Amino acid sequence: MCGIVGYTGSRDAVDVLLSGLQKLEYRGYDSAGIAVMKDAGIELRRSVGKLNNLTMEILKRPLSAHTGIGHTRWATHGRPSEQNAHPHMEGGVAVVHNGIIENYLVLKDELKASGAVFKSETDTEILSHLIQRATAEGLCLADAVRSAVKRIKGTFALLALSEKEPGTIIGARLECPMIVGVGENETIISSDIPAILDVTRKAIFLHDGDIVSITGGEVEITDFEGHAVDRKETNINWSPVMAEKGGYRHFMLKEIFEQPRAVTDTFRGQVLEEKGEVFFDGFDIDLSSVKRIYIIACGTSWHAALTGKYIFEDFCSIPTEVDLASEFRYRNPLVGESTLVIAISQSGETADTLAAVKEAKRKGATVISICNVMESSLTRETDWTFMTHAGPEIGVASTKAFTTQLTALYLLALYFGQTLGTLDAGRIKELIQELIKIPKKIETILDSADYIEALARRYFHYRDFIYIGRGINFPIALEGALKLKEISYIHAEGYAAGEMKHGPIALIDEEMPVVAIAPRDATYPKMLGNMEEVHARLGSIIAVVSEGDTEASTRADDLITIPVTSVYLTPILVTVPLQVLAYHIAVQKGTDVAQPRNLAKSVTVE
Repeated sequence: MCGIVGYTGSRDAVDVLLSGLQKLEYRGYDSAGIAVMKDAGIELRRSVGKLNNLTMEILKRPLSAHTGIGHTRWATHGRPSEQNAHPHMEGGVAVVHNGIIENYLVLKDELKASGAVFKSETDTEILSHLIQRATAEGLCLADAVRSAVKRIKGTFALLALSEKEPGTIIGARLECPMIVGVGENETIISSDIPAILDVTRKAIFLHDGDIVSITGGEVEITDFEGHAVDRKETNINWSPVMAEKGGYRHFMLKEIFEQPRAVTDTFRGQVLEEKGEVFFDGFDIDLSSVKRIYIIACGTSWHAALTGKYIFEDFCSIPTEVDLASEFRYRNPLVGESTLVIAISQSGETADTLAAVKEAKRKGATVISICNVMESSLTRETDWTFMTHAGPEIGVASTKAFTTQLTALYLLALYFGQTLGTLDAGRIKELIQELIKIPKKIETILDSADYIEALARRYFHYRDFIYIGRGINFPIALEGALKLKEISYIHAEGYAAGEMKHGPIALIDEEMPVVAIAPRDATYPKMLGNMEEVHARLGSIIAVVSEGDTEASTRADDLITIPVTSVYLTPILVTVPLQVLAYHIAVQKGTDVAQPRNLAKSVTVE
């Protein structure tokens, strides 16, 4: 969730950079910095913590210039520190970078062998060395960047300055957003639209594989091979909040498609894949004294909590209870000094959750939180917070906040198992490797969105739905039903499939579609039996199944397939097609997806 801003033109670049970085604060960060072009060369200012710390540093050592680059960093490689903050400089070249360089260790060893000295623990510093060496060999800055990006594997949006070419900024992108704002004799470049709107409403959205050169108001875009490419200029007539919609019809759809990035940003900086370890900065709670875990939340976050119960008990062997925050303080919860309470809230302002947290603290429990908004009330009330870094979720029906909460719970349980010794090192490494594959698997599911939209056109006229699942996917049945009822106003209920014969099966007929969550896991044979029961009563079945499934097709009317993964990560993958299905059913019905009736994004009153 790092933020990038670059500017060249007649204004004071320092002011523009700081203002732009402020507009990107919602993305989350742990350090910030700028590099500007002065007559004597590039000058750098960096600081750890809030952007205000960087502003204070600049007030102590003032800067003024017309060209510069800035960055807010969320740690991936290397812990938060001034040395690890961006920009990184080497021999008159300054670089800022979003993304991750997968082969940085190989490149770092190679550069060290040829005499390079590294000042940070980051992967980004690789770029400053590669680009500087290329300029020293006589390449212009654009060609030096082109040479560098051809050598790296991974994802990136980067900006580079060189003292050899004052007034010029070079940018490149691959799977990380970058927007160029074109003004009168000035240009601004950023990782998101809000940062450019104070300068201009004329924007060019760069594509993967683009390299851009900006000088004043001049913009030149080429591909990685140096061939000129034409990118359309777009006039942004929306307010900053509308601009964030990025061309999608609704924020909800945009946020569904942002989930690969959101999940990645949530686990980045928390896992050391090479060592097979989970790392949390500032977590100093003595887990050996924890005898019971309570997870408290409301709404969609409660469904995440229910899923987390399965993971914590399996990974940590600690009894785990889940409570609706709205009910927690109206009984006498048995929590105390040996209890760890985990509070979950996207906004960090949910009144019931905050009240439950205060009650748990009053009883002596240790309380941590999972939250998506920095400096929210929840983060201030709890002893430690896992920030999900989903980015701003504007859609009322939660999507990416939910899948990032599931990711956070998975990581927390892994860390607890690692710390307590209930998971061996080999298994932890395997589970981390599976997590790292999840964003690509979500993308695979989203590639089938058109197929799911076609299903929605066939099912939107029904008035009632039942969602069923077993084990760790039972909470996802609840979540799938909630998504449908929230935005389409169709009556939908989620059930544990084993409870069908205890009442819900009476509802099944040809007017009652059933969404069956049936990935191939230990409960799969039982789910096939439940599907047979529905089929025998003429109910239509949409089954969410694992790739390669052949048995479910004989019982279901329609199949949605998901990639195979660990049983503990299946809920993330199952969730995505259910979100897409609910969205398109709502669109077909013509309901107000953006502002569902009677609902608010954050419930800040009881």
